[in-house]
Amino acid sequence: MNAVRRLESAGIVALVAAVIVLPTAIHGWPTTLVGNLFTAALVASGLTVLWWRSHPRVSAIVGAALWLVPAVLSDYGWFPDTAFAILALVTLVAALGWSGRAAWVAAGALAAYLFVLWEILGDNTEVPLIMFSVPSFLAGTVLRLHRESAEELTRRGRELEDERELFAELAVRHERARIASELHDIVGHAISVMVIQAAAGQRLVDRDPVGTSQVFAGLAESARQGHDDLQRLVELLGGMEIGGPDLSLIEEVVTRAARSGLDVSCRFEGSRDGVSAPVAHAAFRVVQESLTNALRYAPGAAVRVVVTGSRRDLTVRVQNGAAVQARPLLTGTGRGLAGLRERVQDLGGQLVAGPAAAGWLVEATLPDNGRSVSLC
Repeated sequence: MNAVRRLESAGIVALVAAVIVLPTAIHGWPTTLVGNLFTAALVASGLTVLWWRSHPRVSAIVGAALWLVPAVLSDYGWFPDTAFAILALVTLVAALGWSGRAAWVAAGALAAYLFVLWEILGDNTEVPLIMFSVPSFLAGTVLRLHRESAEELTRRGRELEDERELFAELAVRHERARIASELHDIVGHAISVMVIQAAAGQRLVDRDPVGTSQVFAGLAESARQGHDDLQRLVELLGGMEIGGPDLSLIEEVVTRAARSGLDVSCRFEGSRDGVSAPVAHAAFRVVQESLTNALRYAPGAAVRVVVTGSRRDLTVRVQNGAAVQARPLLTGTGRGLAGLRERVQDLGGQLVAGPAAAGWLVEATLPDNGRSVSLC
């Protein structure tokens, strides 16, 4: 870049020498002080273009003022016709120096400047004045607009790139939160069930070998189910096609919870057909998380699950009573209900969770506009 700038500066100096110094030397260098001032002003006017990149406005104003000096002193020196090339360069820089409304002011100032020059130089100069100012000013305007458009596109490109990086970061965070929620639901439920079953097996091991065998069979089944759930999650994250979930998953998780010793019942009201996969999956997670919490915090309490379908939404209600047995040594992460609420809200639904009738109530309302059949 520095080499290009040096080459550009050398070209400007060479141009000034070619259109001012050389013709003046050929014609005869002035011998008077005013004559040398005349020629020096023309040369200086051309050399101001050297600063057109860093100080275009100053360069244009000073260059135009210096070009005005030989016009005023035209009776004391020889004016080369090639000096009009310097005027073209100055007006070009003027067009590059101002933008927006200021460009219109600059155009008006240029018109006034040309009128002053015409008044000073006299008749028969209007043609070269217009030829060596208006086209260069228009060319500079076009270059400036092109440069401004390129800068605007560059700025917008940087903004889009920043937004893309931000969206990518948000997408990664959202995906991590989703995976964390899935792992919490799968692992938390499986471990809670296995701990309850293992505790029951320990109590029965001495006095009821048959019951103990059944408990540990259920424990093995829970472990296998947790493994299968994790395998499905791994396959889903790996991009494999997995069949969409339906409400039958709720029956499965309720059945497994009942086998583990939980007093749980499930009732479906309305049609179970046509429920979209995201809504069915969310309903399943609501029931699973509620049963997990009942196992942890209300052992021995009865749990009632009611799934109700209407024309436009699905309501899942899980209610349990107070604990009637000693709580197992299980602690949650505190993210279960929070993640569940986020999952429901992502689908446009609402989740209510809190104490109710000496127990705990979780109720989720999930809108489902994608039903294939209406519910009654």
